[in-house]
Amino acid sequence: MTTSRTLFGTDGIRGKANVYPMTSEVAIALGRAVTSYFQKNETSGFKRQRPLIIIGKDTRLSCYMLEQAFASGVCSQGGRAIFTGPLPTPGVAFVTNSMRADAGVMISASHNPYYDNGIKIFDRTGHKLPDIVELELENLIKNPDLLVPKTNGELGRAKRLDEVIGRYIVHAKSAYQLAQSLDGIRLVVDCANGAGYRVAPMIFEELEAEVIPLGVNPNGLNINDKCGALHPDNCAQAVKEYRADIGICLDGDGDRLIMIDEQGRVIPGDKLLGLLSNYLKERDELDGKHQVVGTVMSNSGLEKFLLGKKIKFSRTKVGDRYIVEKMMQSGAVFGGEPSGHLIFKNYATTGDGILAALKVIECLKFYQKPLSELVKDIDLFPQVLKNVPVKQKIPFKNLDKVNAEVQKIEKELAGDGRVLLRYSGTESLARVMVEGANEGKIQVYCDQLADVLNKEIGEMV
Repeated sequence: MTTSRTLFGTDGIRGKANVYPMTSEVAIALGRAVTSYFQKNETSGFKRQRPLIIIGKDTRLSCYMLEQAFASGVCSQGGRAIFTGPLPTPGVAFVTNSMRADAGVMISASHNPYYDNGIKIFDRTGHKLPDIVELELENLIKNPDLLVPKTNGELGRAKRLDEVIGRYIVHAKSAYQLAQSLDGIRLVVDCANGAGYRVAPMIFEELEAEVIPLGVNPNGLNINDKCGALHPDNCAQAVKEYRADIGICLDGDGDRLIMIDEQGRVIPGDKLLGLLSNYLKERDELDGKHQVVGTVMSNSGLEKFLLGKKIKFSRTKVGDRYIVEKMMQSGAVFGGEPSGHLIFKNYATTGDGILAALKVIECLKFYQKPLSELVKDIDLFPQVLKNVPVKQKIPFKNLDKVNAEVQKIEKELAGDGRVLLRYSGTESLARVMVEGANEGKIQVYCDQLADVLNKEIGEMV
């Protein structure tokens, strides 16, 4: 058995649909592997001969192909599959736990274009699988002879249960803790033509908000296309046009949030993290240790703000599942990423854009101030990001010229900033980040470092 994963990345398996590894063949093999793993897994204190697997998806055309293929693998190994239809990633995680299923599967490439797709897996508690389990699943995919074929009456079955969506709607609404309804709040909600296109407007409307919906007409090809969290301009324009209180932008699978204030300005994810951290602390909901978890990408200005509020801040690798793992280890109940993954451990096991938006609305109601006022004192340092397409992901420590350039930039920053290099877990990209007080200088530094990196291992040489 190999010791490193080659199929799974930061957030499951991802790639271009119908091209390895995002093929029907791999989906079938993964369905068999997941079912077999949970047939024999006894870590939860029990095992089932016919594991129950929840299968959710977003609105990509290729989801039809992959959900059927994955379910075929489940049935061939004797499991039971339930299709939810389009449902946000956090909804699939919640329904998996709510229905006492053995595992949940979300078919989505999140913020990627429609022609990509992905598969991520949750255990029966709704948490993403740790690296060691993903490694075991890869081994079963690559060595199918390890699986004992099922025949005759041992084969499984699949069915669709659209009503499971109602479970998630009730759960999401319950996260809104104030006695007041959302009556009098006007929201622009951009669902990115993705997994939240049905449930998101329903949740806010059932709480009595006035909702102007955008991105709610998926056709299989328009997910994330000039809409949602990746393209918040339309939402920002609609906020100004309709004089809305806030704008809510989800991504394709609904697990992240970009907010627009009442003036039509995009609010950085780290500012939302700072606002919500302080709000939870003031309501004595942050936990006894007053700690919050971010990532290596979190802005140093956020850390400074939280320290000023006597809130401990810790960092982990990029990816909401690593944040959740750190939260479980430390006892923290809140954490998030600059990209808009905000995790409330008392309500969800993964990032949830809808739930996070409800918590921001709680802040508006609690403080009786507009969003622009609530975040104005959270000062972030300028941060420049650049992606470099790479031919292969060579460890940065082995790239002498890159290391020399990093050391040169860090010396010039003189402790008043930082440099971060990392590889994307889902794409063939190296991500270059430079942070510092002088935006003009860090832009130059970032360009210089990206150029050196491109000359060493880039595709664009």
